[in-house]
Amino acid sequence: MSDSNLEILFYELSPLGLLCLRRRELLSQPGTIVTEVTLNHEFLMSSLYTDSERALARTAMQMHEGEDLRVLVGGLGLGYTAHETLLADRVARVEVVELLSQVIDWLANGLMPLSSELRDERRLVVTQGDVYRRLAGPADDLFDVILIDVDHSPEERLGEGSISFYTTPGLLAVRRHLAADGVLAVWSYAESSPFANALRTVFEQVLVEPVTYDNHLIDQQRTDWLFFARG
Repeated sequence: MSDSNLEILFYELSPLGLLCLRRRELLSQPGTIVTEVTLNHEFLMSSLYTDSERALARTAMQMHEGEDLRVLVGGLGLGYTAHETLLADRVARVEVVELLSQVIDWLANGLMPLSSELRDERRLVVTQGDVYRRLAGPADDLFDVILIDVDHSPEERLGEGSISFYTTPGLLAVRRHLAADGVLAVWSYAESSPFANALRTVFEQVLVEPVTYDNHLIDQQRTDWLFFARG
């Protein structure tokens, strides 16, 4: 690592704003190297805490009892959601839809902590596009599991294009992309009763799960929220 303890791997303007990928060693935990993403100088994600991203995939997979599952993941991020999904032998194919070409390049260029594992995975396909626009459109392909890990929360979004996704009409459109017994799972850093209520309007079974962890960087507990729906 550099003398400043911070290595900038990528710093460039993206369609969503100024995007930065950085790697650093934690001064509080010598030897622990973390990869972080910021957007417009605001913290977005870290390789240090991935419990909720992994739980999103793991719980959704547990809710579906089928084989040869086809999974759609909205948002590549640092790859932890997709990687957790691929740990299940029942998964036949995972398609990740990522809006930013820069993030896809991070994977191709080996800048992510999980780059090697993901690039060697034959069941994985990564495409550039807007997952919200795709789910609002015609259902050309059906998926057994759809995982969405893009926005901060239903109320705090990275862009205005996802507003309708969190509404009853938007979720009715999403359901058309799910095969029989399909599962929808959505990550959020905050609880959202309006979104949970919209899910209950459209789906027969809705589960809201908090995932709490100790964030040692700010010396406090954090809770992320996972929304699951089926039927």
